[in-house]
Amino acid sequence: MQTPVEIVATSIHHGAQKVHKTLLQKLILGFIGGAMISLGYLAYVRVASSMVEQWGSVASFLGACVFPIGLIVILLAGGELITGNMMAVAIAFFAKKISFMDLVKNWAIITLANVVGAIFVAYVFGHLTGLTAVGAFKTEVINVAQLKISATPLQGFLSGIGCNWFVGLALWLCYGAKDASGKILAIWFPVMVFVAIGFQHSVANAFIIPAAIFEHGATWLDFIKNFIPVYFGNIVGGAVFVSLFYYVVYKEKDAEIH
Repeated sequence: MQTPVEIVATSIHHGAQKVHKTLLQKLILGFIGGAMISLGYLAYVRVASSMVEQWGSVASFLGACVFPIGLIVILLAGGELITGNMMAVAIAFFAKKISFMDLVKNWAIITLANVVGAIFVAYVFGHLTGLTAVGAFKTEVINVAQLKISATPLQGFLSGIGCNWFVGLALWLCYGAKDASGKILAIWFPVMVFVAIGFQHSVANAFIIPAAIFEHGATWLDFIKNFIPVYFGNIVGGAVFVSLFYYVVYKEKDAEIH
């Protein structure tokens, strides 16, 4: 396991690399990122919905245990996720390795690609395939979506901070691990915890709320009203609570970026 000072250097390196990918690479990897997070959420729905009436919060916990597979695939196989970039690209900006416009462009492109990937999974693998369209699965999708959109803008913003504090930490710890098993464990537990708590993730919401929309359980206006405050909360959670805090504490002016 790397030291925190070494993780700062590694995170800066990865953040700068993300900016310098081509537009096509960003779009493809962003689509994959949005799709993988959504498939993890689809797994959550399929696991939790059939037992939620009997097991209550235990069913949600079991669903949270399978959700992290999406981020594991993204970080080990390849993919771009905006909530991760809010941490990694931000720390490269704080280290003055990229410009503010580089950061904004990266976040905009990856956000768009993530949302497209999430809605694709909601419609194709959820609605058209029937995995979110019938019985307890449909009920769970609509119930979860309604819980998300019932939050006030302030609640959504604060929940977004909590979510990406954990997601940013998952990425941070993953960068610090030196083998695949260590990276998987580093990702698994922080992501599982934010899902079990019920914090809101903008890209995950771009799956679950459209999935409910396709089953006539929500509207696109509901989605937009939820996405905006959660998204800005995610920025604060990843860019401030992880990147800025750790950069201020552990940066070394002459640390070698490797």
